[in-house]
Amino acid sequence: MHKGFYAFIVFSAGACYGILSTFVKTAYAAGLTLADVSGMQCLFGMLFLWLSAILTVRRIPSFFQILSLAAIGIPMALTTIFYYHSLESLSASLAVVFLFQSIWMGTAAESLIFKKLPEKKQLLSIILCLTGTLLSAGFLDEGADFSFSSGMVWGLLSALSYTAMMCASSLLGKGIAPALKGALMSTGDTLLTFLLLPPVFLLDFSSWPLLLPYGFLLGIFGVALPPFLLAWGMPHVGPGLGSVLAASELPVALVMALLVLGESITPIQWAGIFLIGAGIVAGNIKNS
Repeated sequence: MHKGFYAFIVFSAGACYGILSTFVKTAYAAGLTLADVSGMQCLFGMLFLWLSAILTVRRIPSFFQILSLAAIGIPMALTTIFYYHSLESLSASLAVVFLFQSIWMGTAAESLIFKKLPEKKQLLSIILCLTGTLLSAGFLDEGADFSFSSGMVWGLLSALSYTAMMCASSLLGKGIAPALKGALMSTGDTLLTFLLLPPVFLLDFSSWPLLLPYGFLLGIFGVALPPFLLAWGMPHVGPGLGSVLAASELPVALVMALLVLGESITPIQWAGIFLIGAGIVAGNIKNS
């Protein structure tokens, strides 16, 4: 298939994460906790992916492949945990700015892994996307109050773990069905999440009527679709361009906040969304 198709697949994976933020904010407003949201998200997502894998996969990978793909779940789980930690002390807009440092981290990782300098179009894409991220996250509105906090460290760690997940997904498991690859990745994600955040909600049956709807939505958009789409598209686009394409999370999150949560988006933020779109096009223009 045309490389532009796989670029759209990775773009869609980022968009899933953008949709997810609205569901998470709604879940917190309903009284759910970090352990509830994270646990139900990874549990439902893992079940969805394994159901898909069982129905479609015919070839079983080697033990090493199974182990290596499950290990990708480690940065998957850490990205969520680090990012939610950053939100405890940072505003949502500033936390997103730190998470989106994965854009330049992805290109840097690609340069180190493949021992090559970034192309000019990648550098231009990074500049446009980072500038757009700062604008669309409303960073300029808060720039006057920029004091150091531990949340900034958590935010950078979330970007680092997200980059590690993107790189590992692009390098490991080539030739394995995306459904099975995603299922194995989500299994590692679930195991680590349950280890760090014990799933006590599983024993509280009275909370299930509230948890199950959110678990379904978060599982689909937070776990099932993103790794499936990344497993499908990342091997064809690489971690550098892939990190840029996955930046679609931010404009999608802002649009969802506008339409569903009723939040306002300023002209500066719309300008940022435009720059991010321009950056994505710049990074993929030869493949369009």
